[in-house]
Amino acid sequence: MQYKSQAVAMPYFIAAIGLFVGQIIFGLIMGMQYVVGDFLFPEIPFNVARMVHTNLLIVWLLFGFMGAAYYMIPEEAETELYSPKLALAMFWIFLVAGAATILGYLLVPYATLAEMTGNDILATMGREFLEQPLITKIGIVIVALAFLFNITMTTLKGRKTAISMVLLLGLWGLAIFFLFSFYNPVNLVRDKFYWWWVVHLWVEGVWELILGALLAFVLIKVTGVDREVIEKWLYVIITLALVTGIIGTGHHYYWIGAPEYWQWWGSIFSALEPLPFFAMTVFAFNMVNRRRREHPNRAAVLWALGTGVMAFLGAGVWGFLHTLAPVNYYTHGSQITAAHGHMAFYGAYVMVVLTIISYAMPILRGRAANSNKSQVLEMWAFWLMTIAMVFITLFLTAAGILQVWLQRVSDSPMSFMAAQDQVTLFYWMREWAGVMFFVGLVVYVISFFVKGETQPAKA
Repeated sequence: MQYKSQAVAMPYFIAAIGLFVGQIIFGLIMGMQYVVGDFLFPEIPFNVARMVHTNLLIVWLLFGFMGAAYYMIPEEAETELYSPKLALAMFWIFLVAGAATILGYLLVPYATLAEMTGNDILATMGREFLEQPLITKIGIVIVALAFLFNITMTTLKGRKTAISMVLLLGLWGLAIFFLFSFYNPVNLVRDKFYWWWVVHLWVEGVWELILGALLAFVLIKVTGVDREVIEKWLYVIITLALVTGIIGTGHHYYWIGAPEYWQWWGSIFSALEPLPFFAMTVFAFNMVNRRRREHPNRAAVLWALGTGVMAFLGAGVWGFLHTLAPVNYYTHGSQITAAHGHMAFYGAYVMVVLTIISYAMPILRGRAANSNKSQVLEMWAFWLMTIAMVFITLFLTAAGILQVWLQRVSDSPMSFMAAQDQVTLFYWMREWAGVMFFVGLVVYVISFFVKGETQPAKA
């Protein structure tokens, strides 16, 4: 660890992994409720389990991004963090607020929670992924502003690099686009229009900048390839991501009442969205092949390569499968969408956060890399989780294809629930794949506690 203040990243990483475990537990609960409808009812209704599952995903990834920034920015700026105390204070505020919100979802009826938290003053609740109470949203803004102030001031007083600038741009964009979560127009078309400015422009816009910066940082460290080479690739990737991703927002406007031209704009530009992910895959493998040294942290290298491949498959290939308007007319809102969402989030964001944790945590603990035994276990976790996610995606894709045929294409279309009965087998298979994913995650956590011979980290 080059700078003492980088140590503030550790609690963020630990919290991220803990919340990740919680997210997967609620994912398994939901998967069981698909096939056993009254499982844990009325204690945990399906809508509550889904809300907790998706909100935990967002929160733990934000913890991961913030921890990554606190670790990376001091090294990139070549100076200590502006205020380690502020970083730790915001950690506890964010963690307590997040935990209180999840407990609110689980223990209080949602309508009552809305009344208790000021939704009548400014109505922001009730929208998918943005279910957080008003006071939680305000808390997120406060934490984000303090975080951005901290890392921006650190950057301004030190060295400016392409990686730190791209990371800052992505993080500032994340905070700015979240402000649209406070805007909830009565008109449903306008509501959906601006809702996508948060959801889409996060995951297919500014988050891709964060992804690119994190991947570039780790690849510089583990390969020894010249910074100039990696930064040129980074510029290409983020340009492709922003050009395709921003206009590609139109693929969400097909059927919400927006003008017809969005079916053309959305189809064309979202069909190009696989390009930055393909470039990212080529980038990762190219840098590893050109490496000037064998880094002892083989697990981090594996996670970095896996990020490129799985992001391309999940966000690129599975996104393209149903992004063209004539295809989306039939597939919209089906399990094909769920298949794309699961692999895209895992490949693009879950894996890159695990990449930076895999690289940074050993160093934060005073070693260049974990022991060989620990890394072998971690790589087992990588393969278990990744293969499980591939199967989850394939089973959901099969369920989606059958669902589309039975509900929307056949000469005698079935009702939604009748079609769901016909795809139950795929839901059971998805649940078992989910159990396999959870086993992989448990193995990943255990790998941090496996001791063995390690190399000391360089000062």
